[in-house]
Amino acid sequence: MNAHSITQRFVRNGGILFITYISCFVCAAQSANKNPDVFSLSIEELMNAKVISVSKQNQNLSDAAASIYVITQNDIRNSGATTIPEVLRLAPHLQVARINSSQYAISVRGFNSAASNKLLVLIDGRTIYSPLFSGVFWDQQDVMLEDVDRIEVISGPGGTLWGSNAVNGVINIVTRRAADSSGWFAATHAGNFDRGIQARYGGSLGNTGHFKIYGKARDTDSSVRFNGADPHDAFRNIQAGFRADWSLGDDSFTLQGDSYDGEAEDRGSIQGIHLGKISVSGTNLLTRWQRRYDDGSNLQLQAYWDYTKRQDAVLFQPQADIFDIEFQHGIPLNKHRLLWGGGYRHGRDDVASGLFSTFVPDSRTLEWANLFIQDEFEIAHRVKATLGMKLEHNDYTGLEYLPTARLAWSHSEQSLLWSAISRAIRAPSRYDRDVYFPAPPNSVVVGGPNFESEVANVFELGYRGQLWDSLVYSATTYYHDWDELRSGTATLPLELENNIEGKVYGVELWASYEIIPEWRVSTGGARFNNKLRIKPGSNAVGINDILANDPKYQIQLRSSWQMFSKTLLDINLRHVAKLSHQPIPSYTAVDVNYIWQVDKQLELSVTVQNLTDNSHQEFGRAVSVNEFQRMIWMAVTWKH
Repeated sequence: MNAHSITQRFVRNGGILFITYISCFVCAAQSANKNPDVFSLSIEELMNAKVISVSKQNQNLSDAAASIYVITQNDIRNSGATTIPEVLRLAPHLQVARINSSQYAISVRGFNSAASNKLLVLIDGRTIYSPLFSGVFWDQQDVMLEDVDRIEVISGPGGTLWGSNAVNGVINIVTRRAADSSGWFAATHAGNFDRGIQARYGGSLGNTGHFKIYGKARDTDSSVRFNGADPHDAFRNIQAGFRADWSLGDDSFTLQGDSYDGEAEDRGSIQGIHLGKISVSGTNLLTRWQRRYDDGSNLQLQAYWDYTKRQDAVLFQPQADIFDIEFQHGIPLNKHRLLWGGGYRHGRDDVASGLFSTFVPDSRTLEWANLFIQDEFEIAHRVKATLGMKLEHNDYTGLEYLPTARLAWSHSEQSLLWSAISRAIRAPSRYDRDVYFPAPPNSVVVGGPNFESEVANVFELGYRGQLWDSLVYSATTYYHDWDELRSGTATLPLELENNIEGKVYGVELWASYEIIPEWRVSTGGARFNNKLRIKPGSNAVGINDILANDPKYQIQLRSSWQMFSKTLLDINLRHVAKLSHQPIPSYTAVDVNYIWQVDKQLELSVTVQNLTDNSHQEFGRAVSVNEFQRMIWMAVTWKH
């Protein structure tokens, strides 16, 4: 019997009993002293935690006039998650659906799909969406989760500061400085579905600097089709990187980079046509300079280069180089807090044809340029207003304007009532203008030469507050008025155009309650509605199967309990309603993570995902939907 079969038998027959046994053993073995770092931040400290994504400058979470949820490093640790998409499930209003072994559909406020294109994702200020389709290849994005300081998840537009594609939300993954990752760190996990290993070392650079280097590898098994068939989507990848931070007087510098390589298994052949493997690779390099002045003003200059390559003989095979540079200047002026800046982005790609698609032209160079200004000022006692505007130019639609106006009233030190009105766009991508399915002359779908930006006028009203010293909560209601949404003509070849309009509205809620210092309970969820329509006089198609395939609601309940000394039990229950226009039923999943901190250096954990259900579906069409079964893995973490 091989190791994989042994692990599967353990999951079926002994996993729960093992956890129970270990719990009892540790209960008896440990003393009653509590670990004060189990949650890292108290409820009050959480409200005063610094975030940067709302205003592009550090501010307290309690002062941020936006719908924002922060996933902390301890949230990540306590959950047992091993990938970025699985960590993102901790944000109760994010739509996270697993498609196969390595692919996810992730969005917020609707329009979720394998090619979601209205959510901007950044890692340390580096935009990771692809100009090919304005979305994220999640199998190409990875970080050392141990080194993540926090993940700031914003629902709603952020175009004034972050530009196009920050329409429905912004995810900003912020990693720790090198100084916070000193010494040795190593971790490994293994289970019935995937295995991984990672290591890092951090040290000093002279008297004013620090560095860290890391490497990691992961091997994931193939998922299972709803009918039991093997989709041949097993995936393995390796990644290495570094970061260096140092300071000289009022100046601080950062240099960091990553390189990765991944490959899925061979998909075999269909009717004599070889489908081959999906392989991905890439390298990025980022540098940042910051200066702070005695008067409170600050300057920042950031530049990065990002190279990506993807080989998929079925769909497309893009290779792209992106260079991005931006600066910003923050100036305090009496009661005003002024921020202005600009940026330039240059991208060049070559897209080799796949079996079912081609891009014409196969190579293109695109440029984006922007200028922005934002002013935050006090208009009355405890009442602040924010006005901002970004002018952004792209090669497809020319000059676009992205304004915002926000109003915030802190009627007490523990509460904030805010409202916002914004205009945001999703600019055209190569897919919208240049794609052909399949290659000419027999194309069924073709890009639209006149495809315009998708436009949203967004209205938001939110309240965030704190009760006593133990409860923090947030509620947001929103209304998106959409125009120029992507559609297709009803006749073949289907040409992409902008003939869908309508509204999207809903509510987002979350709360966290500290029952006792050792036990915290969190809950949250989202309610979503849309009313989309074809523009009068148009014969467009594309609403039900592309734009409106979202769950009407989702809810989450999480408990993190330091049961005994140096042991913690984290339970996360999430329920997702059925998808509107795919045969995906609603599902409830319970994820459990048990941690035993043996000593300051060694930590053991057991994680069970989908504890209460043998399997469930999350996303996909009837002929190809995958099911995700109960998964269990054990992890060992060592620090020195």
